[in-house]
Amino acid sequence: MVVSVALCTRNGAAFAREQVTSILGQSTPVSEIIVSDDASSDDTVAIIERTVADWPDSRTRPELLVLHNERPLGVTSNFQQAFEACTGELIALSDQDDRWSVRKVETMVAAFERRPQLSMLHTDAQMISASGDPTGATLFETLGVTARERADVHDGRAFETLMRRNIVTGATAMMRRDLLARASPFPSEWVHDEWLAVVAAATGELDFLEQPLTQYRQHDANQIGATVLTGPGRIRRLQTPRTQRNARLLGRAAQLAERIGSFRPEPSAQRLALAAAKLQHERVRSALPAPRIARIPGVANEWRTGRYATCGLGMQDVLRDLVQPV
Repeated sequence: MVVSVALCTRNGAAFAREQVTSILGQSTPVSEIIVSDDASSDDTVAIIERTVADWPDSRTRPELLVLHNERPLGVTSNFQQAFEACTGELIALSDQDDRWSVRKVETMVAAFERRPQLSMLHTDAQMISASGDPTGATLFETLGVTARERADVHDGRAFETLMRRNIVTGATAMMRRDLLARASPFPSEWVHDEWLAVVAAATGELDFLEQPLTQYRQHDANQIGATVLTGPGRIRRLQTPRTQRNARLLGRAAQLAERIGSFRPEPSAQRLALAAAKLQHERVRSALPAPRIARIPGVANEWRTGRYATCGLGMQDVLRDLVQPV
């Protein structure tokens, strides 16, 4: 299978050589690297071009295409531009600051070859610091991915999982190119990887590998990092103002409900109904009043519908809706 890499960059000179070298050194070589640079003001692109040109094995050196944005497009639009330039049957998503396991491409390609219906595959990752040292945690541990969520995704219920919350990180993912046609255009409220995952889960198969095949770097300049959803992270969430987040969740649910009926292959009636329920759930949450005590009846009524469990994180979101400041 022909594999393209969609690598999006913006002022990534500090880590770009390390990431590109890990891509070039794959046990199964990639065919092309599409770099979409979002108006970098440093020498990110020059570093990547030199790294590829200097790769000693001409047999495994991929084609390199660099797209230069004079003005920043933002993360989602920049990735969509990179995807559209890819020609491979499979597209691996890449951040500019991570490192890939040497067998990442080989392992993921083998999964796609075994499963013709698989649209998108992601993996766990090893968390590393800015200096590249392991932190001792994995991405799934950091996100608090539960045994139930793991089982549901492996059993074909990824869409149902994603209606509760996102667990897909694009830097670990690979997709079939035909998913792009089903997902385009990317809606404004969604991040590219989350939207691709939802479309894949609604129209085909979305799964993940338990192996940590990426070293996922966390540093001060991350455009999108991993949100810690273990104990301390959950406490911080309760202290975070709710208005903007709930408006964003409502906008996302509305865009999904509007688009899902046109997805092909057509999602099941149950998934169409779940998308509609998700929209109603976010409407209720977004409309809760500012005074905390006045939220109690609305939260209680919504709890009785069961949507806190099917469209959210159950009691975690109940507590969030009751105590978060406006």
